[in-house]
Amino acid sequence: MMRSLLLPFTLISALVLIPTSSCAMMNNNGPNHNSSLAITTTSSLLTYHQGPLLTGPKSINVYLIWTVSSTVRLAGQASDIKSSLGKTLKRDDIAVLVRREISSKVFGVDPNGVYLVLTSQDVTVERFCMGSCGFHDNLAVSPRMRVVFAHVGDPATQCPSLCAWPFAAPAYGPPGQPVLRAPNGIGTDGMVMNIATLLAGAATNPFKNGYFQGDPLAPLEAVTACPGVFGAGAYPGYPGKLFVSATSKASFNAYGAGGKVFLLPAIWDLLSMSCKSLT
Repeated sequence: MMRSLLLPFTLISALVLIPTSSCAMMNNNGPNHNSSLAITTTSSLLTYHQGPLLTGPKSINVYLIWTVSSTVRLAGQASDIKSSLGKTLKRDDIAVLVRREISSKVFGVDPNGVYLVLTSQDVTVERFCMGSCGFHDNLAVSPRMRVVFAHVGDPATQCPSLCAWPFAAPAYGPPGQPVLRAPNGIGTDGMVMNIATLLAGAATNPFKNGYFQGDPLAPLEAVTACPGVFGAGAYPGYPGKLFVSATSKASFNAYGAGGKVFLLPAIWDLLSMSCKSLT
């Protein structure tokens, strides 16, 4: 069954809306180039491998676990203030953190949820910043139940060029367009972009047998099938047409709660067979 990957994700921390031009102006900088990244030549579609998905009429519940170096008080979330597993973590340690919060009844067992672990910039995680800006996986919480979890780290000091572009200069390739101004800081906006990427991948390929193309161990998923695409007309080195705040000059394509603005990546749409962005 073909279905759109433009899913109605609901995060309690942000309600994302398509911005209007009344508060921002469109950034048309860059050559008049109508083609986006050459996704259609490398990926004509994401294949459905008949596995279960976290999609449907219900919202996807997101449970946040923070590994931070200072006190954080956020209702409905858990924080590992003392970095109980240290500040150099394996990917298996991320699963340990999730399992511990579930076992201690901080979070319930939710088969329609994503347990999201966020680490601060002074915490290193295996493979983070080494070709990866985060990952999602699943773990068994009972003989008949598995839950989905994900990790995203703060790239501000460890790898802004890899995990916070276009708000940081790329480490490789041609100079391209000037670095854009981040509305909330490079670390925060890098994490927001990568959280969106991981949530989309976790929802549409939660158990490695959903929608993806290529190697199941390194798949192209809903957002990673559209690398570097944030707005219309994107191509390598140019993120596409975005809105620019008239006051801060920061680039964005989505409004969040409390008047915050963010930049969210494009997502692969199975109906139009193309990358869909908010602008």
